[in-house]
Amino acid sequence: MGLFAELGWKTVSALEETFGATGTLLRETKGEVVLVSRLRAALKRLNPALPSEAITAAVDELTRDRSAMSLEAANREVYRLLKEGIPVSVMERDSTPGHTSSGLRPPSPQRGEGKGGQTTVRVQVIDWEQPANNDFLLVSQFSVTGALYTCRPDLVGFVNGLPLVVIELKKPGVPARAAFDENLTHYKAENPQLFWFNALLIASNGTDSRAGYRWR
Repeated sequence: MGLFAELGWKTVSALEETFGATGTLLRETKGEVVLVSRLRAALKRLNPALPSEAITAAVDELTRDRSAMSLEAANREVYRLLKEGIPVSVMERDSTPGHTSSGLRPPSPQRGEGKGGQTTVRVQVIDWEQPANNDFLLVSQFSVTGALYTCRPDLVGFVNGLPLVVIELKKPGVPARAAFDENLTHYKAENPQLFWFNALLIASNGTDSRAGYRWR
């Protein structure tokens, strides 16, 4: 965790996490994998001209239940939202063609868009050009409850409230590969909601590390 702190990440332990409005991570239950308060704050900061209803719609779209989808399909869908932005409808307040009151250019109109005083804009989730504008939080011992089991990865890295990085650690002498085979594979099977957002998996024993990318 010290290395992440040196890189500018905030760090916190969730080993004795408390829940609710004054809790450690401000989540209500262990079933929540997105830190909604941090996500909402980041979206407001990155999209200052958009109305609150656009931010709420973007949060709802990112955090909606994707359990009916395969893990790969859910992960791919979230990746597109993070890369391209989340399309939401807002009231059109600027008559300048191709622009809204936010100054953002919406995507090409589709059927039903741009009519009735509404237009579509994309809500930026991550600032890819200026990383310092994002919120980085590393959480140790982050518990996630699934349908049957609770998993607790050693480290989870959140970017703007989204769990993009999952890290599993082994003792020296234990192959780093074992973290994938014995832990991460089990987590993905039993708690897939954590991996809808995942971009990077890391396994390490202190001297040897392995990394895998979820996004395609």
